[in-house]
Amino acid sequence: MITQRNVAVCIILSIVTCGLYGLYWLICLNNDTNTLAGNSNGTSGGVVVLLSIITCGIYLLYWLYKQGETIDQLKTAKGRPSSNSGILYLILAVVGLSIVSYALMQSELNQLAA
Repeated sequence: MITQRNVAVCIILSIVTCGLYGLYWLICLNNDTNTLAGNSNGTSGGVVVLLSIITCGIYLLYWLYKQGETIDQLKTAKGRPSSNSGILYLILAVVGLSIVSYALMQSELNQLAA
């Protein structure tokens, strides 16, 4: 299915590499979510990074919200209670904590893949 990643290691690598690993992690998060959702025609991770850079982060805000909705749908399909993850991810990113959104997303994906 998908590779389960250690959230702490991903955060440390993102900080140590000045965000370069964060871009790779963003690609992986997107592709893993598409895989779990069975969305083979979804936007690829590379396109998400490119559009986020071109739009100065505006697309990233949209993407975080949509990923939250997708993860909520996956949780509901597995019979787990869902919350408004998209809003949480969006608010965290607006206040400058998008890496926390990535960590929460990765944690949810790890649980859904298990």
